[in-house]
Parts: sequence; C-alpha cells; structure tokens
Amino acid sequence: TSFSTPKKKKRDDGMREHVTGCARSEGYYKIDKKDKLKYLNNSRAFAEEPPADTQVRNPECQLRSEQRRLLSSFTGSCDSDLLKFNQLKFRKKKLKFCKSHIHDWGLFAMEPIAADEMVIEYVGQNIRQVIADMREKRYEDEGIGSSYMFRVDHDTIIDATKCGNFARFINHSCNPNCYAKVITVESQKKIVIYSKQHINVNEEITYDYKFPIEDVKIPCLCGSENCRGTLN
Repeated sequence: TSFSTPKKKKRDDGMREHVTGCARSEGYYKIDKKDKLKYLNNSRAFAEEPPADTQVRNPECQLRSEQRRLLSSFTGSCDSDLLKFNQLKFRKKKLKFCKSHIHDWGLFAMEPIAADEMVIEYVGQNIRQVIADMREKRYEDEGIGSSYMFRVDHDTIIDATKCGNFARFINHSCNPNCYAKVITVESQKKIVIYSKQHINVNEEITYDYKFPIEDVKIPCLCGSENCRGTLN
C-alpha cells in the first residue's frame, strides 16, 4: 500500500491550508520564488524607510539606549541589594587595615567610595547564642582582649574573632561614614557594610556598633563632635 503526500492548498489570503488538519503530519512547506521575492522586497522597503519618529542618526546611540533600558528594567525587577552584593563579589572595594587613631587597628579606603555603596561583607562563622556565650568566656580565658561578634538576629551571631575578613577591623564612631545592614542572599542572612556618604582615599571606615545599654560602660574613643562618650 502506498501513501500519497497530500497536496497543500493555498487560501485566498496567501496562507497555507493544512489538508490533514495538522502541519506536523505534512512535512515542510516549499515556498515559491515569487513569494520569497515578494517578502524580501517588502522587508527591504520597510527597513529602508522607517517612520520619521523612529529614525536614529547614530545606530550606536540607539544600541546604548536599548542597553540602558534593559539594565534599568532588570534592576527594577530584581532586588537592588542582591544586585549590589553580586557586584561586590566580582569587584571588591580596595581597602587596607593599619593603625587607627580611634583604637588599635582600623580599616581604611584605598579608593574613593560613593554614597550608598556596599563596602565590605562582615564575614565569619554563623553560630547560635549558646555557642557565642561559651566562646566569649573561652576567649577571655585565653587572654583574647577583643571578640568580634556581630548579631544578625535573635538566634544567629557571626563570630569573626578567629575566622573573618578585614571587616572586623572597622572601628565604632558616634558620627560614622558607614552603616551595617542585614540582607538575605539565597535564604541566608548576611551583614554588609554600606557607605552613608562619600568616602575619600585614606579615610577610615567607621560605623555605629549600636551596643545595647548596660550598666558597665565601654568608653568611646572616636573623638567626634557628637561623641556619646560610651559605646553602650
């Protein structure tokens, strides 16, 4: 038994009509040369004579404007903190730590930093409150004068005392040029230091520790005009 390929009919509007009712069962359509030339001529005419309100003298300017629109739509639809955090991972700020006039070591900018920029992530070990209390006592017994613990929320604390990065050297100031913010990246909370204002080269990076008020006061040595006198 031989099967004959159904002949494809053409409708009055130029569109192909499926004899079997399904385009997949009929293979491919062969387009006549006349139809191809007609389509190509129409395409050329449309490309050569665009509407007056859409003409662009410089095609590179049009490409750049499209890229800017795409970037603006992307940043508008995505979390800005997440976008900045990804940029910070690929292009870290140039920072250095050296002796500080506030206290011991400090972190300084090696490049100008604009306002509202991610400066550095506070990196360390994520631990629970119970472990933090145990470690704090152990650090005192070992003679470690300073512990670098940063509270993320009620249950989580970041300990950078023995496992951290340069962020642990940032000193407190009552008039800081940065602030700390908790952001969520892939369901994990992270602490990132943001710039409050423009930071010049060799300027020390500081933020307010916001310690809870306690009876035993820790003296503040920031030296700013509005210094509160204590960290807590």
